[in-house]
Amino acid sequence: MASLKALKIRIGSVKSTQKITKAMKMVAAAKLRRAQSNAEQGRPYSQRLSEVVASLASRITVGPQSPKLIAGTGSDQRHLIVVASSDRGLAGAFNTNIVRAVRRTADALIAEGKDVKFLIVGRKSRPVLTRFFGAERIAGQIDTSEMKNPAYADAQAVAAEVMRRFEAGQFDVAHLAYSNFRSVLTQEPVVEQIIPVKPRAANDAGAATSSAVVEYEPDEETILADLLPKNVAIQIYRAMLENQAGFYGSQMTAMDNATRNAGDMIKKLGIIYNRQRQAAITTELVEIISGAEAL
Repeated sequence: MASLKALKIRIGSVKSTQKITKAMKMVAAAKLRRAQSNAEQGRPYSQRLSEVVASLASRITVGPQSPKLIAGTGSDQRHLIVVASSDRGLAGAFNTNIVRAVRRTADALIAEGKDVKFLIVGRKSRPVLTRFFGAERIAGQIDTSEMKNPAYADAQAVAAEVMRRFEAGQFDVAHLAYSNFRSVLTQEPVVEQIIPVKPRAANDAGAATSSAVVEYEPDEETILADLLPKNVAIQIYRAMLENQAGFYGSQMTAMDNATRNAGDMIKKLGIIYNRQRQAAITTELVEIISGAEAL
């Protein structure tokens, strides 16, 4: 059984940890408000742009002159999964859930005989993916440790790297994995295809208008050459915003649980400390009384 001194030191250590977790919870809660607002404000534009591009893809007749971002390379053998995770931990299962969704997608593709590689955005997902799939499947990593608040320019840099690899013929299909923020307690991991653009299905909402005539100004080639890469950047930017909100939500929840657990541990250790202290006092009193009677 631990001594009184050891118990006292341990109680002090747990109290210090509780102060840290409580402070981290408050910081995460303060940052969550802004991150959640940014994610919610960015959704309508990114969703609408995705719908417009999917609608255009369903109207275009695929041919030799069609943009590769719509028509693809003619093959779906090589897949690149852009894994957007965080650079920091202490956020519960936030990064674990993203990696778990990526593993399911990658395992399904590998089972079909596809070649799968990963482009890591954020440090936390790399060790796990390397352990399960090997370092040879890690195509690269983009450092986001300096991105305190993701900006569109940051997403453009990631999109430029993805486009460079696509134009170099390093992959045929690209997927984007991130955590879709629902609430403080709920973040939904998502893996969606961004290259080539998936045409809108016939039963999708708004598909009835897909037969409408589209006029391009100045011309179709110029418009699509600017719009399609921009769509890739916008979807990556949305993923970054959703991830940031999800990270702070998960961290706030995790630190709240850690604070509560520290409080419970302090109570239990306090009870043990008081019992041992009372036992020690009782033993000393018995020894004093016994000595006095012996005299």
